[in-house]
This record gives sequence, C-alpha cells and structure tokens, in this order.
Amino acid sequence: MIQGTWKRLNSTELVEEAIRRGEGALLANGAFCAHTGKFTGRSPKDKFFVAYAGCPLPTERHQWITEAQFDRLFAKVQAHLQATGGYVFDGAVNQHPTHRVPVRFYTEFAWHNHFVQDLFLPGNPDVAPQYTVYGAPTLKAVPEEDGTRSETFIVIHLKRGIVLIGGTEYAGELKKSIFTLMHHHLAERGIMPMHCSASVGEAGDVALFFGLSGTGKTTLSADPARRLIGDDEHGWAEDGVFNMENGCYAKCIDLSREKEPDIYDAIRFGAVLENVVYDDARLPVYGDRSLTENTRAAYPLSFIRNIEPSGRGGHPQVIIFLSADASGVLPAVARLTPEDARKHYLLGYTSKLAGTERGVVSPEATFSACFGAPFLTDRPVRYADMLMERVALYDVPVYLLNTGWVGGVYGQVDRIPLKVTRDLVNRIIRGELNDVPTVRDDELFLNVPTEIPGVPDAYLHPQREPAHSADYGNRRVALAKSFADVLGDYLGVAER
Repeated sequence: MIQGTWKRLNSTELVEEAIRRGEGALLANGAFCAHTGKFTGRSPKDKFFVAYAGCPLPTERHQWITEAQFDRLFAKVQAHLQATGGYVFDGAVNQHPTHRVPVRFYTEFAWHNHFVQDLFLPGNPDVAPQYTVYGAPTLKAVPEEDGTRSETFIVIHLKRGIVLIGGTEYAGELKKSIFTLMHHHLAERGIMPMHCSASVGEAGDVALFFGLSGTGKTTLSADPARRLIGDDEHGWAEDGVFNMENGCYAKCIDLSREKEPDIYDAIRFGAVLENVVYDDARLPVYGDRSLTENTRAAYPLSFIRNIEPSGRGGHPQVIIFLSADASGVLPAVARLTPEDARKHYLLGYTSKLAGTERGVVSPEATFSACFGAPFLTDRPVRYADMLMERVALYDVPVYLLNTGWVGGVYGQVDRIPLKVTRDLVNRIIRGELNDVPTVRDDELFLNVPTEIPGVPDAYLHPQREPAHSADYGNRRVALAKSFADVLGDYLGVAER
C-alpha cells in the first residue's frame, strides 16, 4: 500500500466527502453529479502498455513505454497521491466465482471511489489484489520525460498488474482499464471477454447485445419483460455467460422516464452522474448538451428493478450486433450467417457518437474490431475465432440491428425510433425472424428480410426510397469498399 492518508468509506460517506471537497453537487433526485472539465470522454490515444521482457501482447496493436519510463511515472504518481491522500476500495471483477479477480483502486477524488464502488463487486481488503489501479486526475505527465503523448496518461503494466491514470477526471477510464485487463486475463484462461450487454428471459433464454457506446447496449438490455444480467462487459465461460461488473454505466442524454423508465428511476441517491447539467433547483436537465453529448450515470445493478441477481446466465440463444449507422445504408435488421457474423464482428462498424471520445462532436463512421478495439489486448482475429467457436458449438443465431439512421444520413432523416428497434429485438428473441424469407446482400454480408409485418419497407430496403435512392447508391458503394478494405487488414485478400 502506498503511504499517505487513505480512507475506506462507504458510498454515503464518499458523497459527504465529495461535497465537502467541492468535487460536485447533490441533485434533487439524490444523485451526486460531477463535471469532469475538458475531458468528457475516454482518451484512447493516451493509452500505453509497458514493454517488458516476454510481454505476450502483439507489438503492432499498442503504444508502448519502457519499464524505465514506467518506473519514473509510477514514482511520480505515488508521490502525488502520498501528498494528496485519498480513498481506497478493495473490490472484485467477474460475477463467476471461479473466475473472480480481486482488484484495488486508489483514487484521489472521493467521487471516483464512489464510482468504482457502484460498478464493481465488493472485495476483501485482507486479500492481496491481482490488479491495482491508481487514479491521479490532477497529476499531469511531461511527455518528454514520461514517454507519453500528452499530459494525459493511461498506462498498463500487465506483468505487475498496475494501471496508472492521470491528467483526466473522466471516470470511465477507471472502468475501462479493468475491462482492458480482462481481455488479456480471461482470454489466457480460455474465457471469452465481450463488450456486450446481456439479458435473460423467464425460460432462461439469454440474449447478448454487442455494440459500441451509444448504440443501445444498455437501453435494449433494460427490458421489463426480461432480467438484466449486465449492460456492458461480460465473459463467456464453459458454463455460460457472466457479468464482469456489478453496476451500470449508462448514457443519459435526452433521458426520460417515458422512454427508459428503468434507467431514469435508477438515478437516485447512490448513483453518480457525470457532466449532466442541472438547473437552479438542482434538477437534472438531461437534454442539455452544453458540456457534452456523453452524459453518464453510474449506479449499482441493484437499482434496476428487474435484474438477474447471480449476474450469470446460460449459453446465449441469440446474439445481436448493434450498429448506429450514420450513413443510412444499413437496413434496420439483417440475419447473419456464421461467416457474415465473423466478418461483422471483425468490422465492428458503427458511428462513433458525439462525446464518447475527446473531439467527437457529431457521429463519425468508425470501425472498432470486436465492437471494442480500444480494449483488445491481442489481435482481433483471436477474439473473433473465440466467438465463432462458441456460435458454432451452441448453434446461436446472429443478427445485425441498425439503431442509427436508415435511408438518409444523420441530419437528413430522423434516427430509427426506439419503439421500432425494441419491436425488432423482441421478434428476434422470440425467434420470429429465424425463418422469414430474405434477400442476400453479398457486398455487405447480410440477409435482409423481404418483409416484416408492421415494419415499414423503408427500414428494410432503404434503396427503394426515391428521395434518397441516387445518393444512397453512392453511400452504399463507399461503405462496401470500406468494409472490404478493413477486412483486408485483418483477413487478407483470400478470406474477404
């Protein structure tokens, strides 16, 4: 343990500390709200791994610093935290008891400690942690000395099980550092790490929703008719899937009780809000984008009314890939063959939504392998092969669901209504689309239903819309080319 004044406090005590220290405000709904300054999203370009002898990670996938640079930066972090003091939380990751891993967080800010207590399992302070995260948001790196790209740093030393985070107050870095570690830790043990949400029905049927931030993982898995296993990070073991975490980290821009009642009602005392604007009465203004589109809420799973208390489920009966397509090319839903599914998993195509990362102010087309490229530690093909082995073994149908824009581009047409998306999800889970006639799309690797009762044809076959047909053709050609180019990087020409 590093020296200094370190407190082990519960969430109520941490709220009191955070308010006393001026770290944020208590809102009228009971949630604590913090604003994170200029960093309102992750900083993936500032993530580094330590290059040590025998490091198993592929060198081309990561940015690296030397062990000597790490030692100097670690000494700076320790000295900084010894001077500031702070808060310590001994927790654990992975709901599966066989695969549970003890983790420890040292945080300079009280609200950061509250945040990780919301998201991770409670642990045992008498058990030595396998991984330790040091959060020093007010410490800035010196790139010339520390080997970093900027004053912000997320540095991971796999062998020593240490993560250093500094120069950013965005709490999501604490959460995602553990997820990155689990991509190595679990995969080495034959467990598949997944960036997905999961729910289970009354019959024990498990559904997985893969997707990047903002594509609907949390929203679509919070279904009153199903129990939530988890909203973001899971493992797939020999006996089924399990949540890595014990909480949710939901986007809450434009949040309303009418559209997302479970998430809305979960934001109460014990929850943490990030970068949400509030009015003079301390009421959150969820539609205010003046700080960022990436407003967030962290809360324990117990705040959701309909959860799976074990945090576990059996092998999935269906897998859904989510893509918020800003180009308007993809249909609302398509069935994927196993070969299609492998390609789309490697593509991880979506639109990076505003605020999720620094500098993103409007949707941008992006490819994020395995729907989580920033968190992968090995080559994407390794994880794709792990997924497809399981899809084949358990005969799991896979679908692609467009939660973005259909027919026209972002700003030209409205985003596909949540009501339509939820209806499609329900039909997929019930198996209603497994045998419907489809039209093959070889260029985009899709089997598109010819029709679905109650679903407008424009959502399934946007090329037929006269208002967008000419422009659609150009956008489609561009998207198909980008698919081929990206897959060529992973698979080579022979496998495309």
